[in-house]
Amino acid sequence: MSDSIDPPGFDLAAPPQPVAKDAYRVLARKYRPQTFAELIGQDAMVTTLGNAIRRQRLAHAFLLTGVRGVGKTSTARLLAKALNCIGPDGTGGPTIDPCGVCEPCVGIAEGRHIDVIEMDAASHTGVDDMRAVIDASRMTAFVARYKIYIIDEVHMLSKNAFNALLKTLEEPAEGVKFVLATTEVNKVPVTVLSRCQRFDLRRIPAEKLADHFARVVEAEGVSAEPEALGLIARAAEGSARDGLSILDQAIAHADMEGGQVNAAAVRDMLGLSDRGAIRDMMALLLAGDALGALAALRRQYDLGVDPLGVLRGLLETVHATTLVKLGAAAEAGQATEERTALEEWGASLSFAALHRLWQLLLKGHEEVGRAALPIEACEMALLRLVHASTLPDPGELARMIQNGAPPVVAAPIAPAPAPGEPVAAAMPQSIEAIVTLLESAGQLALASRLVHHASMISIVDVELVLSSSRPLPSDLIGELGASLKQITGRMWRITTAPTVGAPTIREAEAARREAFKAEILATPVIAAALEAFPDASLPETEIDRLLAAQRSMSA
Repeated sequence: MSDSIDPPGFDLAAPPQPVAKDAYRVLARKYRPQTFAELIGQDAMVTTLGNAIRRQRLAHAFLLTGVRGVGKTSTARLLAKALNCIGPDGTGGPTIDPCGVCEPCVGIAEGRHIDVIEMDAASHTGVDDMRAVIDASRMTAFVARYKIYIIDEVHMLSKNAFNALLKTLEEPAEGVKFVLATTEVNKVPVTVLSRCQRFDLRRIPAEKLADHFARVVEAEGVSAEPEALGLIARAAEGSARDGLSILDQAIAHADMEGGQVNAAAVRDMLGLSDRGAIRDMMALLLAGDALGALAALRRQYDLGVDPLGVLRGLLETVHATTLVKLGAAAEAGQATEERTALEEWGASLSFAALHRLWQLLLKGHEEVGRAALPIEACEMALLRLVHASTLPDPGELARMIQNGAPPVVAAPIAPAPAPGEPVAAAMPQSIEAIVTLLESAGQLALASRLVHHASMISIVDVELVLSSSRPLPSDLIGELGASLKQITGRMWRITTAPTVGAPTIREAEAARREAFKAEILATPVIAAALEAFPDASLPETEIDRLLAAQRSMSA
């Protein structure tokens, strides 16, 4: 029988195979630093290593420590490349700027170089694992200049494993280097620390992280709002890897939302509270509006914001206000309305008040973190903050008790009037009018403090300027602003200036009394009596009685 013949028009060759696409690499791996110049936020360490390499003063063991994601493993690999680089022509030596194209550089970057051994101490914790490393380290490098052992998470080694490694770590074979990395340096025995050159990798500042993320999204061809990148940088808490992981997620989310990484989407993704909503809540708390603050909290909670996130936002706001009061520069990318609010709060709140707010919020954050009912615990924390804002600071309270002053009577908390609704009282235009307004609202202690300490420079509508030429009591400005907001329904702007102001009500009263006393002593009858009886004097109580009688007649 003849051989079979393929039917015409049919090709029985192997079927075409689908074209394999490159597997997607997450941003944290794709943008891992390949040179020391790409290692952000660690300039001091790079300078030290560069000088050591140029002067050929290389330690035999290095210890890299720092929080997650700051570049410990990347630095170890870069150090291995720097020590083993031979340059494009094969004649180069150790350099802080490895070429990246020679066989040692390429092999180390791809994780396949025979003389650069990486091991994870978390999965190789025993003394037998270290014995294998010790035996292998007695042999010199096969093809590279140095044999380098990179041991990650070295604090996970057992006590016996550390002891077995000590001698080799102190006197390794010629051409052998150890690079140890850990996030918990306090768990590494001091006997190991003393045998290593230690480098503490710093947390990467949020500004540098945001700039780095901007370059990444540009390279990825993705549009992103600067505010969104700032949110991601702050959420990363100094870790480049964490930030790139969040950015990866944000880009994936943006693909479904129009292609742009925007701040609102990032807040939703991270469960962060809107900064504008936090500012509004802070204003309600400082004004003593308990119902308004609780309603604002519930709105955030209904949007999915965790109560801890709300308290964290309030803590950040208090911290930012304190920095503004100290005169710190504006945060990069900070909105104008946010800066304005911080400046107003910084001008009206004393440092003592800000510290008290911080402590109360911090206590509330701790309570909510372990509470069985988080939202209810958060509400109670905010209520405590509202009622504490009407009290004087402990030092002032102690002085009041010592001087026998009446206890503080907090004004009833009432919400601010709605837009267009008439205010509760006319705007006072003098310190005397403000004191009268406070007394009519039952805030006698605050009114008394104004009488004794408030030296006015000017008052225009709801803007009051007091003199700070003499120290003012702590919390006076903050308490006065909150009280006037409650009574008048408007937000007051109370500031201080170092110029000399008008006399306080107490000083003016004392001056009027002295003038009245001098007038009485100058009358012919009194003057003649005092001249006849030099040791006689007019009782102060009598002067007060006569002055009171004169006021009654004038009234």
